Amino acid sequence: MKRGTLSDKPYSAKQEKRALDALGRGLLKEFPNPERTGCPGSDVLRRIASHKMPLAEAERWLDHLTSCSPCYRDFNQLREAYQLARRRTLLAVAASILVVATAGTWWVIRTQNVIRFAQSAVLDLRNRSVARGSEPVPTEPPLEIRRNVARMDIYLPLGSTEGAYEARIVTRSGESLLTTSAIAKLNDDITSVQVAVSLSSARPGRYILQVRKAGSEWNSYPLVLR
Repeated sequence: MKRGTLSDKPYSAKQEKRALDALGRGLLKEFPNPERTGCPGSDVLRRIASHKMPLAEAERWLDHLTSCSPCYRDFNQLREAYQLARRRTLLAVAASILVVATAGTWWVIRTQNVIRFAQSAVLDLRNRSVARGSEPVPTEPPLEIRRNVARMDIYLPLGSTEGAYEARIVTRSGESLLTTSAIAKLNDDITSVQVAVSLSSARPGRYILQVRKAGSEWNSYPLVLR
């Protein structure tokens, strides 16, 4: 394929500035042409002003622009309008990129927060009836957690003290599904323990959560895995 020559390329902004500097401001008044003799159409001026006309084609009109104040004035107005529209387009593109970037960041943060929420569960035992031994109080509604949780925050019964605690999840027949230990801490009048868990392989159903301070008797609570 034959390469295009320099004269086939669009009228560049640098070339346009050089030409306009040479024309000078005096052209706006020094060459009146009330009859508009030899003037190109507005479409030609618009194409030159917006750099959509090849330089080889534009050159034939440059001499006219240097000797016709009305055309030079129209050309300047079209050029300013083109530059304003171009700046607005660039600002709109930049704003769109910013909106997309902001939306993407919000989506990532929201997704991470949803994942964190889904992977942690709060088991509030503060107002639960305490059942000593392996069986929970029959009338107590069960606690509920999902099998994809990675951490349980257990709010211990009112009056519980800080220290070492043990927690486990067992089947109703007494088989252990999970056994763990943690240190209970008092924060904002709530004594709680945080324990890491892995329950993804467990079957959904009814279980028993058992919690005790190290060396004490187990307290049992009904639990449902979803």
